[in-house]
Amino acid sequence: MPRRARVPPARLARAVEWTRHHLLLLHQRLLPAPMAMMELVVSGWPAQAITTAAQLGIADALADGPLPIDELAARVGADADALRRLMRALIGRGIFRRRRDGRYALNSLAATLRSDAPISLRGAALFQGSQEQRERWTLLTDSVRTGESVVPALRGMEGFDYLVEIPEHADLFDQTMTSLAQMTLAVVVGSYDFAAYRTIVDVGGGQGAMLAAILERAPGSRGVLYDVPRAVAGAPELLNARHVADRVQIVGGSFFDEVPAGGDAYLLKNIIHDWPDGKSLQILRNVRAAAEPGATVLLVEMVVRENGRDGPENWVDLEMLLNLGSRERTADEYRKLLREAGFRMTRVVPTASPLSVVEAVADEAPSG
Repeated sequence: MPRRARVPPARLARAVEWTRHHLLLLHQRLLPAPMAMMELVVSGWPAQAITTAAQLGIADALADGPLPIDELAARVGADADALRRLMRALIGRGIFRRRRDGRYALNSLAATLRSDAPISLRGAALFQGSQEQRERWTLLTDSVRTGESVVPALRGMEGFDYLVEIPEHADLFDQTMTSLAQMTLAVVVGSYDFAAYRTIVDVGGGQGAMLAAILERAPGSRGVLYDVPRAVAGAPELLNARHVADRVQIVGGSFFDEVPAGGDAYLLKNIIHDWPDGKSLQILRNVRAAAEPGATVLLVEMVVRENGRDGPENWVDLEMLLNLGSRERTADEYRKLLREAGFRMTRVVPTASPLSVVEAVADEAPSG
């Protein structure tokens, strides 16, 4: 059995978050307001520099050991002087390091940009820094004015359709989602008692990484993996590798049409935030139609906190607006949405990641 990752308590993660938030406020208050604002105005520059490092493959070039700038430049196909300037800027942000002998080397942050890293963020850096993504963010004003995604006007198709039509962009998107899942799976699974359920239906579960992680911790449970046929095509290989294939039934279909019956718990990880309220309600009502009274629905999502603090959920919320016309939601918004679908929200379980588990129970009669 693989060794379980140590999961920090959610309370500790929130304390670190509180400290970071107030240190940032202190930094801003110690600066003249125009200087503090200028720092924020140009805060996209470091992100694009990280994307450049990923595009050049600098981390892969340094994987076998430190290199002088001329040799590093030759390996990645860059101008030595320009590369030195890029590395200087990145090192100032704690990414890469320069040894006393002048050679450049990986550090823990830079190592995440290796293509073969255990959790590689190279694909995420390439995706977020791509022209397609940057172009959308230049149109945020349009989304804020209309409340709608800019993708149909920009690309002539909806966001998910664009991902399917442009394979290179879709591949980077998939790499990004895989990296995010790898970062959060152990934390989510370690923060909630999934073993309480005999049968867990993973709705929109893709290849089954989340379900596999749950079943590894819950040997008495079985699972149903449900997603469109294209998404579950690679599931048998993953489930076999995780030694849970004998406890999983794979079902192909769309959650907009129906959901498999018979679950004690219905799991939807990062599904509801992809859709505006009308579509989300359609999905949840299909879950309710399949669920027996008393069955549990578990939404693994970011939950927006209206406490005035910075947090990834606030920025992902704008990303969802831009790309899909959808949203991240507050606990009250989830409570209302679930109630309309025929569920009673019972609690929100925080984790040490930005994700929470929103738990709800099916009412006695499905909502009409």
